[in-house]
Amino acid sequence: MKHAAFDGRLVMLGFGSIGQGVLPLILRHVDLPQDRIEIVTSDARGEAIAAQYGIRHTVLPLTRENYAAELRARLSKGDFLLNLSVDVSSVALVTLCREIGALYLDTCVEPWVGGYTDPSLTPSQRSNYALRESALALKEGAGPTAVMTHGANPGLVSHFVKQALLDIARDTGHATAVPATREGWATLARDLGVKVIHIAERDTQVAAGRPKKRGEFVNTWSIDGFTGEGCQPAELGWGTHEKAMPTDGKRHDFGSDAAIYLMRPGAATRVRSWTPLEGPMHGFLITHNESISIADYYTLRDASGAVAYRPTAHYAYHPCDDAVLSVHEFAGRNWALQEEKRLMMEEITSGMDELGVLLMGHAKGAYWYGSRLTIEEARALVPHNNATSLQVCVAVLAGMVFAIENPQAGVVEADELDHARALEICFPYLGEMAGVYSDWTPLVDRGALFPEEVDTSCPWQFGNFRVV
Repeated sequence: MKHAAFDGRLVMLGFGSIGQGVLPLILRHVDLPQDRIEIVTSDARGEAIAAQYGIRHTVLPLTRENYAAELRARLSKGDFLLNLSVDVSSVALVTLCREIGALYLDTCVEPWVGGYTDPSLTPSQRSNYALRESALALKEGAGPTAVMTHGANPGLVSHFVKQALLDIARDTGHATAVPATREGWATLARDLGVKVIHIAERDTQVAAGRPKKRGEFVNTWSIDGFTGEGCQPAELGWGTHEKAMPTDGKRHDFGSDAAIYLMRPGAATRVRSWTPLEGPMHGFLITHNESISIADYYTLRDASGAVAYRPTAHYAYHPCDDAVLSVHEFAGRNWALQEEKRLMMEEITSGMDELGVLLMGHAKGAYWYGSRLTIEEARALVPHNNATSLQVCVAVLAGMVFAIENPQAGVVEADELDHARALEICFPYLGEMAGVYSDWTPLVDRGALFPEEVDTSCPWQFGNFRVV
């Protein structure tokens, strides 16, 4: 089924695991001839895959000095820049696409090389909050559509949140029409009593017979992307129900004030969370754009402009077991990346990615809604994918379709898109979609071996979730 027809040219910037995985989806579902697609990437990865599909593959690292000239030679008004690269500024690319009149999509707001770990910047300045604010500054005025941060998370999970809210409303007898505005969605979340939203993910994919080696970082998706964001400060949207700021928590002195950050890297910060198949787990509080955008989108203000309602929102990520070992070694090296990197793809023998959103504090306690995609299903559905990459790739496709169908929407985030249309495109590639209620709270089974300081009056306090 073709979801959209596109008359322009497509430039794919970057061709790592996501670029290689999304290309067959684009060719399958977008009416776009191969001769109007070019891959521009910093290295030769995926060259054979590009040749398999008859796509031009150009090795050309983009820098501050050459990106504008090189992309102007390849893009015209009505074309599409699909940015799946690292170390190239998303804000610079969106600005250029606006000048040219080209459509744009990325999966995260990326800085120029070194921006995640630049010691001359404060933690606030190198946060995802700051990167998001720099992107939102481009929203002024109409222009060609630029879909910001639309992969699995950030991206797909924002659509999961909306569907989860509708499910909870249905199951608690809270009569509601599907909200048509940001304020309507925020009002629904408040009225349902949602206090906390986790992006709760457990990756169980393994490569039997090939364990992680010393000096090797192993992951099921971009190692550069994971370690880069893991070295940023841990960040979370900060809800109105929270009683106490963490002792290492800081507010930003600019922007929406929807989030805080901790004076420690996300890869060294753990939180308690829950998924239906894993049960209780400790996940990494890795910074992500959706932690901030979800909290901001579901904010309600009173007549004076003061914040009246906002949920706490953050990522709780348990990567595959080899990645956990890799992070442990990475931290022990004082965040100096291992000499070898291995992206697990063909060697994966079993496992799944259980990716969803966990909404807590409402009348039924906790509700997880999301995708259970196994490696076997992912391979059967789309070549050059594992379970993790396919959840990202199909969301990229959905974001591209939105841009093609709405070419003058300007700069938009996932939370602003039609969630039903996005899910319609994604559902065939997400394996089993599940919605599960639970009576789990972060206080379950606490204090059995040693006394712990917890707030029993409100289980949904961030201090109860945090592992210290």
